[in-house]
Amino acid sequence: MSRLGSMGARLYRGEVGYDFVGKRMIWYGVSILITITAIAGLMVQGLNMGIEFKGGVVVTTPKLSVSTEEARETAEEISGHIPIVQELGSGGLRIQISDVSTSESNKIKSELASDFGVATNDLTVDIVGPSWGEQIANKAWMGLGVFMVLVVVYLAIAFEWRMAVAALIALIHDLTITVGIYALVGFEVTPGTVIGLLTILGYSLYDTVVVFDGLKEASKDITKQTRWTYSEIANRSLNSTLVRSINTTVVALLPVAGLLFIGGGFLGAGMLNDISLSLFVGLAAGAYSSIFIATPLVADLKERDPQIKALKKRVLAKRAQSARGESGDAADTGAQDDDRDDEPQDAATAGAVVGQRRQPTRGRGRRR
Repeated sequence: MSRLGSMGARLYRGEVGYDFVGKRMIWYGVSILITITAIAGLMVQGLNMGIEFKGGVVVTTPKLSVSTEEARETAEEISGHIPIVQELGSGGLRIQISDVSTSESNKIKSELASDFGVATNDLTVDIVGPSWGEQIANKAWMGLGVFMVLVVVYLAIAFEWRMAVAALIALIHDLTITVGIYALVGFEVTPGTVIGLLTILGYSLYDTVVVFDGLKEASKDITKQTRWTYSEIANRSLNSTLVRSINTTVVALLPVAGLLFIGGGFLGAGMLNDISLSLFVGLAAGAYSSIFIATPLVADLKERDPQIKALKKRVLAKRAQSARGESGDAADTGAQDDDRDDEPQDAATAGAVVGQRRQPTRGRGRRR
């Protein structure tokens, strides 16, 4: 068995573990700091909304001898807006200009064809109206809201309302961090980004539900024992699934990292950037929240229940009593050791007394 597998088995059996729940205030502080940074980036930088949301024109050219930088300067001079220029695999260019009306798009098409030295019919122009982008945004928000409601209802039925609340907070945490990083990095928000955001919600819930399922099983009839508190059982359940969560996250992150750094970085594929960045950040944030946020939040909410409070008092009282008993046993053992230290002297004295008492008896027996 590998070292990681051996560690996972020991974590599962409870032989080793890290006190995630006991140190939850540290993780809460880290999460709040990250969330504040993400919100600040969102407020200062703002999201770089794509053409699908703002409206504009997309011009696709055939194979040209013009570089992307030259095409960018030409398109900016003609339109008065900062374009996004991408090189296609066929050698052509994709020029995207936002906030352009339909009447302006025809002028841009003809002037670009003149500057590039190609026929106007060789340029493909796609016009995106702002109303269409607004419809996409509204549908995305609607889908997100429906997803959140269904998740909360399902978790409340399958587990309990406290776990549903904790999972919802973890999801909002993951979305906030992902959107904030998009604002800080400046990546363009496209329908691919929305797809990636909706996808990571399922990944984020996966590890959380696995931990919750183990916690539900371990905490069954918890009030009938006095060995563990609820927080301790929650921490043991979290440690037992820790290696599996790490392995699942790493395996999921590897192909996404390939899309982001190789496909998007070296190949310059814009759509891959949109999807892969949201997936990469969301997967990492989801793994973090399932370990450091969701389960500690459940323990916090559960510890406020009167029965769980009473259980914690009984557990602590029993441990205090056991500690006093061990101290008493240690004191008795010390006293017995002191008695044994005095035994040689007492034995000698007792032997002398016994000897004096037996001598007359033996003497009377001989005279008879």
